[in-house]
Amino acid sequence: MQIREYQQWLAAWDRERGWDRVSAAHTLIHALEELGEVARLVLQWEGYKETESADKLHDELEEELSDVFVFLFKLAYQTGVDVEAALVRGQAKADSRHWDLDKANAELARYHARQTELMAQYSELES
Repeated sequence: MQIREYQQWLAAWDRERGWDRVSAAHTLIHALEELGEVARLVLQWEGYKETESADKLHDELEEELSDVFVFLFKLAYQTGVDVEAALVRGQAKADSRHWDLDKANAELARYHARQTELMAQYSELES
């Protein structure tokens, strides 16, 4: 499936149902609502909340991410944004940046060390 084709399909699908007449702000609210569902599932995936099974969690996460994408694609067509073109521009922007990989790796190591430190502190509080 091509990104542009999907965006065009979604716009046509919405038009058939009259859903293309929903405001962009309303679409954004729905996207945020679905993103909240993704957040809940990521907390389960990281072990913060219980889950029935890894397979069920994966299926739910896949479904909720799909819902987020649907609303983001809808918001894009509502506002005249070609998602495929936007992604190409974003990729070019990222490729044009000159990252100091040593500095980036040092920052990541600092972040991981801090996370390990915080987890140790939390464990001490539980003891």
